[in-house]
This record gives sequence, structure tokens and C-alpha cells, in this order.
Amino acid sequence: MNSIERALAILLLLTGGRLVSAATLAERFEVSLRTIYRDVDRLIALGIPVEAERGAEGGYRLAKDYLQPPVALNRRETAALLTTLALVRSLRTLPLKSDLDSAERKLIASLPRPVLALLGDAERVIGIEPIPADIFHAATRAEPTEDWQAALDGFMVGLLESRAVRFDHHNPARPAPRPHDVEPHGVLFDRDLWYLAGRDRDSGEMKIYRADRIRNVEVSGFRFRPDPAFRIADLLGGAWLSQAMRRWEQEGPSSRIRMSREQASRLTQDWYYRHASLVADGPDHMIFSLPSVLPSQILPLVRWLGPDAELLEPAELRAQMALDLQEMARRHGA
Repeated sequence: MNSIERALAILLLLTGGRLVSAATLAERFEVSLRTIYRDVDRLIALGIPVEAERGAEGGYRLAKDYLQPPVALNRRETAALLTTLALVRSLRTLPLKSDLDSAERKLIASLPRPVLALLGDAERVIGIEPIPADIFHAATRAEPTEDWQAALDGFMVGLLESRAVRFDHHNPARPAPRPHDVEPHGVLFDRDLWYLAGRDRDSGEMKIYRADRIRNVEVSGFRFRPDPAFRIADLLGGAWLSQAMRRWEQEGPSSRIRMSREQASRLTQDWYYRHASLVADGPDHMIFSLPSVLPSQILPLVRWLGPDAELLEPAELRAQMALDLQEMARRHGA
């Protein structure tokens, strides 16, 4: 019997809960007391809580309640735990990191084969975006609601079961919600919001949806084959937002603002506006284009940029900007 087999046998003998002396173990395995001491030290080094009591009646035993009955987790419960682990890992530091790594490895090792193929590499489908600088744009906070939770849960069910989901997406820039039929591929957490990544079944495009803007989510009976090449990490670092900006530019009207290069440089530090379009306008100025004509977004941005910024389009917002500046000048005694 080698040392590994003997250590395992000692562990089995100690599972009864009673004290077993080193002399008894040495006699049982026909080795020296020194060898038994080394075997017990090996078990302790592996994280097994072996307790020792001194004295004539002393010996070894396992810590009480060390061996727990197996816990059977279903696919959704496992995904929920792995998502939580990914969220915790986004922190710069966290307590007991090595224990967290060990717990995750054990959790993944316990998965049945069909689920292991999907969740064995959790980072492929679950991404957590580190919080970047936010110098101006702060309109991403949303209070959790039942609709938000239902959207996230429904999307995850579709992802885990490889079934398409249907839902209505509410875009504040559009007058009415639009129905979508999507094959879920991953979820992403960014600036206190969950985003859902899926392939639109009508256009075939990979799109990102804010979970808090989804209503009436329904997991359909249509099954699809997950794309093995998809990785949520490819959408991190704002890549998903750059792709969305280019699509939004084609789908609807945009605002155009002329500004100095210094102002443009400041604006590109913002996590959101850095992904908008910027083109040169002479040696000292840039034209900034944003696929939005919401007064609540555009007018405060122009005021924040300052006197060297000029709102070029749309015309109705330009007129509103002029009225706002006249009122501000009046209030400030100009």
C-alpha cells in the first residue's frame, strides 16, 4: 500500500467520529508511528480537518460535521452560483480568494456532462465589465424591478436550455416597444446594469439588450445550437457599445456637435461618449455625432461642454438650445 492509498484508508477509518490512536493506525497498516504522523500531516495539508487529542485516551478524529451529505443543484441553481462568483471576481480584492477558486473548481467538477459542456468554462458566457471613468454620462442607473428580474431570469433559462426567447424591448428613443425573437448567448454586467447578448433570429445579428428595458419575456420552444466561437469577453471593454453605436447610427437620427479638439479629448474620457463618432473639422475643431436626439441628453451635454461647443443638428434642438442660453443669460444678468 502506497502513501496515498494509506492516507485515504486512514480518512475512511476516521469517518466514524470516534478517536483512533496513532498506535492503532500504525498496527493496522503495519508501519511506524512516524509514518502515521506524516500521513496525518498530509491529510491536514490537503485541507481535511483532522483533530488530535493528547493523553492516554487520545488519538485522531475528523472535525464534527466535516462530511456533509451531497447537495444536488439543478442547472439554473448552478448557473446562478457561477454568475455570483463572476460578479465577486470583478472586485479588485476579495477575502479568501484561493478558497473561492477551490469552491468554483469543485462546483464545476460536480456538474453533469450536458451542463458541464456549457458551464464548465463559465467565463465564455458570463462577463463582468470593470467600472470605467464616468466624467459626465450618469444615466445608466436603474432601480431593480420585477420586470427586470424576470427578463434576466428568462434570458438565462433560454441560455441554459438552448431555447430562443421572445420579449418586448422598450427603447426611450422610440415611441413604442418592439418585439424581438432572440437566441441567448451570454450576459454582461456593466455599471450596475445587466445586458443580454443574443442573436436576433430575424436579422441574424448579435445584439445587446438592457435587461431593465425588457418586458413580457417568454422562453419559446424553438431550440438552437449554441455558437462555440462566441465569447462574452469579446464584448467587454466597451466593444459591444461601439458595435451598437454604429448600428444605431443607421437606424435613426443623430445629433451633431462642433467642438474644440480639447473638448473632444475630454469627452473621449467618458465611458459612453468615447464610442460615438468623431471626425476632424479643420485643424482646431471636431464634429461629434451621437445617435440620439433626446433633449434630456443632448442639451445638458452641450451646456457642459461650454462656449466653444455648437449644436449643429437637429434644427429643433438647436433652436431650443438658443432659447435656453438666452434664459440663462437673462438670469445671470448679462
